[in-house]
Amino acid sequence: MNRHEQAQVFSNLHHTGHGFVLPNAWDAASARLFEAAGFPAIGTTSAGIAYARGRRDGQRLSRDEMLRELSAIVRAVGVPVTADVEAGYGDAAEDVAQTVRLAVGMGAVGINLEDGTGGENLPLYVLEDQQRRLAAARSAAREAGLPFVVNARTDTYLTGFGENETQRYEETVLRGRAYLEAGADVVFVPGLVHLPTLRALVRDLGGPLNVMVVPGAPSVSELLGLGVMRISLGQGAMLAALGLVAEIARELKECGTYTALERSFYGFREAEGLFSS
Repeated sequence: MNRHEQAQVFSNLHHTGHGFVLPNAWDAASARLFEAAGFPAIGTTSAGIAYARGRRDGQRLSRDEMLRELSAIVRAVGVPVTADVEAGYGDAAEDVAQTVRLAVGMGAVGINLEDGTGGENLPLYVLEDQQRRLAAARSAAREAGLPFVVNARTDTYLTGFGENETQRYEETVLRGRAYLEAGADVVFVPGLVHLPTLRALVRDLGGPLNVMVVPGAPSVSELLGLGVMRISLGQGAMLAALGLVAEIARELKECGTYTALERSFYGFREAEGLFSS
């Protein structure tokens, strides 16, 4: 597929009415494994990429550093790739627009843009400011002439917004609707996996909903059955990989055996076969 075809395929996934699962890669190897498993598209994970490069999450990597990793992932696969660009690498709307232009240049057919600031006093961008930032993202994507997917992430649940669950839910609906009006295609609400609340959100949001699964989350079939459109792994697969490495390390150091390594070993020939050069 050429770039426009990839973008159209990815956009169509959000409007089929069936929903889909989007795994999140942190390097070329993980992206190829997800592609080989048959997933129709791949997202990046900013947290996974940061951890793999010895940094914490939350824009500790620069925009250029993150986009270099995006480029490596895009080059490794033939399926559409959407980029986690965190909060856009700058507060101003023009910062976000430039990030989108650069991501498009690296081959992305979509982005996640979050409203979390990382600050304690103001954990979320002011609603009107985030609307302007999303509108700038949409405008920059339109310049590229692609059916580019803007996924608007709200961190209401991750930050524990409000004094109670009712306030948190109402703010999520308010922001989600406002973000769709500003040009977002999808609303991403990580931190929420409670089925009754998700059922209400699908009803009240007025647009496609993206959720992130974590250990103990409802199954894919349960989430799709509620009307969730997009299910992301986020940093989950990368953290599971870290857990396996930690298990291998403990066993090797404490017992001198390799059971954990043998259980999940991926052969050299298979690994070589993931890449053409």
